[in-house]
Amino acid sequence: MAALGALLLSLGCSPVLPSPRADIEETHVAPPAPRWGIAIHGGAGVIDRAKLSAEREAEMRAVLTASLEAGHGILAKGGSSLDAVTAAIRILEDSPLFNAGKGAVFTHEGTNELDAALMNGHTREAGAVAGLRHVRNPIALARAVMEKSPHVMMMGEGAERFAEQEGLELVPESYFYTEERWQALQRALAAEKEKKAEPEQQGKQQSFWESPAGREYKFGTVGAVALDQAGHLAAGTSTGGMTNKRFGRVGDSPIIGAGTYADEGCAVSATGHGEYFIRYTVARDVCARAAYSGMKLGAAADRVVMDVLVKAGGEGGIIAMDVQGNVAMPFNSKGMYRGYMGADGAASVAIFRDP
Repeated sequence: MAALGALLLSLGCSPVLPSPRADIEETHVAPPAPRWGIAIHGGAGVIDRAKLSAEREAEMRAVLTASLEAGHGILAKGGSSLDAVTAAIRILEDSPLFNAGKGAVFTHEGTNELDAALMNGHTREAGAVAGLRHVRNPIALARAVMEKSPHVMMMGEGAERFAEQEGLELVPESYFYTEERWQALQRALAAEKEKKAEPEQQGKQQSFWESPAGREYKFGTVGAVALDQAGHLAAGTSTGGMTNKRFGRVGDSPIIGAGTYADEGCAVSATGHGEYFIRYTVARDVCARAAYSGMKLGAAADRVVMDVLVKAGGEGGIIAMDVQGNVAMPFNSKGMYRGYMGADGAASVAIFRDP
C-alpha cells in the first residue's frame, strides 16, 4: 500500500488510503489551555517601608490592581498583548502616584519631560517618544509612532506635532503638576546648593549627578509586559525621567533594547538608573540569554539584574515574560512596585521583597 501511495503521488494523484477500522475508537486529545497573562511595574528604587504609610500603600496597591485588571480584561476577551500593555500603562500614567504622565517628576528647570516606548514582539515593530511636555498619555503616542509612521523614535516638539496630527489628547503643562513632585525638586535643588557650598567643593565644578537628593524619586518608571492567547508578546514603558535632570537627558525607557524590548520569545520592561540600563542593553540582554544560552527566563533575568548590573553599580529591576507565560521580576533595589495577573484572574501585587 505504501508503494502504491508513493507511485500515485508521483503521478500527481491522491493515493487511496484504507478506511479506519470501525472497531477502534478514535480519541481526541484536547490542546492545553492557553497560558497567558500580564505583568506590570510602577518603578523601583529606595522605597522605605517605614516611610510608606498604610493609606499610601493601599492607594498604590489599588492603582496597580486597576492597571492589571485593565490589561487582563482585554486578554481575557482574546485581545492583543499590545492592547493590554497600552491599557495597563495608561492607568498608571493617569495616576499622580507614579512617575509617568500625571505624576511625572520635574527637571532642573521646573518642567516635565516624558518618555515612552512600546514594542510588538510578534513583528518586532516598535515606537518610542522622548521629551514630551503636552501629551497626556505618552504610551499612546509611542503606539502611534509604531503604527502610523515609518519611524521608531520621535522627540520633543516634532513628536507633539505628530501627536496633534493623529488626534491624541494634548494638555497644558500644568496638568502634570503635583505638589509632591514639585517639593521633591525643591529638596534636590536645596541639597545641590548646599553641596556646592561645602569647603571641599570650592574650586571644583559641581555636577548635578553628584547630588544625593532625589535618589528616592529617580526610579519611578512604569511598564507592562503581556502574553495574549494567540501567543504574542508585547512590552511597554513610560516615565517622567529623573528629578532635577538637565540638558534634555533621556533615560533607558524609550530606548529599544535598553529599557523596553520584545520579540517572539521574550518581553521586558525595565526601571532603574537608566544610564546603566542603556550601557548594558539590559532588556535585550535578558531575552538574548534566554534565547541563545538555553537559560530559563528567571535565571537570565537574575543574571543580568542581580549580577551584571550590581557589579557595574546599576540599580533597578525589570519585569519579564516569555512565550510559555513564565514571569520574572528581579530587582536589586530596596523595593519595586509590581504585579501579575494570569489566566485564572487572580491579581498579585507586591512592593517589597516580601509582599
